[in-house]
Amino acid sequence: MSLDLVFKNLEEQLLKVSDHLKEQYAALQIGRASAGLVERVMVDSYGTMQPLKAVASISVPDAKTIQIQPWDRGSLAAIEKAIQMSDIGLTPQNDGIVVRLNIPPLTEERRKELAKLVHKMAEEAKISVRAARQTAMDKVKSMQKATELTEDQLKVSEKKIQEKVDHTNESIDHNAKEKEADVMKV
Repeated sequence: MSLDLVFKNLEEQLLKVSDHLKEQYAALQIGRASAGLVERVMVDSYGTMQPLKAVASISVPDAKTIQIQPWDRGSLAAIEKAIQMSDIGLTPQNDGIVVRLNIPPLTEERRKELAKLVHKMAEEAKISVRAARQTAMDKVKSMQKATELTEDQLKVSEKKIQEKVDHTNESIDHNAKEKEADVMKV
């Protein structure tokens, strides 16, 4: 295994962690309508479970409404049921053509809960970053033991790995602060 491959694998892992965190943040209900709230709700369509975004068009006509228009009107009931069974906490309104979700305003207490959840998600992302760093460090140390790397190359590699991890952690902190501010904004 080469150093370039170790760094490439580390960068891929760190990117996956960042992307996953952004997806989690998008799925938070913060009092404004967002397609990210419902995109991943699994719907039983023709005997198979599919994400909502695969069976319907999701739009946001205004800041408090999500509109879901299935490509097949026969799946309206299945979409409505899937939303009711999901953990998003919204009641669907089916008019026979589209399903609408009205987003209620958040209470101060709920905003504080969401802010805590944002911090928890950020901390979980940092744990994943540390695991990726540990994997990369172990690989370069094993390369050094196998005499593929000199002591100097090991130190430079460890420093480069740490710089990538630090950059990712700064990005996670920045995103968490932005999302917390977004959640707390009335």
